Amino acid sequence: MFSAENLISVGIAALLTAGLYAIMSYGLAIIYGVMKVINLSNAGFLMLGAFLALVYFQRWHLDPVLGAFVNLPIFFAAGWIVHRLLVRRVVTALPIASLLLLFGLWLVLQNLALAVWGGEDQSIITAYTYKALPVLGFRIPVTRLIVFGVALVVLSILHFALGHTYLGKALRATVQDPVAGLLVGIDTEQINAMAFGLGTAFAGFAGGLLTLLFSFNPDFGGTFQLKSFTIIVLGGLENLAGVTVGAAILAFAESYAVLFMRASLQNVIAYALLVVALIVMPGGVAQLLSRRRT
Repeated sequence: MFSAENLISVGIAALLTAGLYAIMSYGLAIIYGVMKVINLSNAGFLMLGAFLALVYFQRWHLDPVLGAFVNLPIFFAAGWIVHRLLVRRVVTALPIASLLLLFGLWLVLQNLALAVWGGEDQSIITAYTYKALPVLGFRIPVTRLIVFGVALVVLSILHFALGHTYLGKALRATVQDPVAGLLVGIDTEQINAMAFGLGTAFAGFAGGLLTLLFSFNPDFGGTFQLKSFTIIVLGGLENLAGVTVGAAILAFAESYAVLFMRASLQNVIAYALLVVALIVMPGGVAQLLSRRRT
């Protein structure tokens, strides 16, 4: 039997994890929603974001949270350049072309990190890494509270921008109907470049935040990329708002599953959810609920 205190504690941990999962998945969702491209290089940029946060910390003693924000413009520029030089040349080709291109880019980034930093695990230890705060009678790690708070602020800004700025409205219009967007004067080529830049920026940002919670190496990113795929499938692929729902589902499923299985098998939950989602509800939770209403 599990006590109510244990169940509530696990629920709080899941809620805090959901914020991080959402922030690391929005990049994939934006790029797929706008361009219909599955960005396999997302894992490479996420890993690179972690290593750059390490560089900032070692050379300039910059806190990983601030390092994550520094990553935003750097990775946006990197994503813009990758789109202009590589991705736009294959975006209208068969899907396998963009898959192979971006998978190859992931391998290039991975081997670049291996050459520069080696294959050993790295970690960032701050003054608050091992501290915890009492919240509603529970002791919550400071790092998780910080990551959740930062993720919540950034996601709130993103949602505001998507709903109240020209770029945000153009992005959403392109997701809904790219042909109609082109007919009303939206420069879809520019929007595609902005989307790829924004998606890459979110990967670098999430990589910086992840250093507060995990050690990392050049292979870092693959597991989190699979979780991001699961999240956007649960959310509905092209449904940007659904990312938050998908992140919450995965975080709560993983957290409570640990009560019944070994923690080392936690990633199996993401694999299982991805398979179930693809078979049972490929359109995500929203589509499943709409079917039931009808």
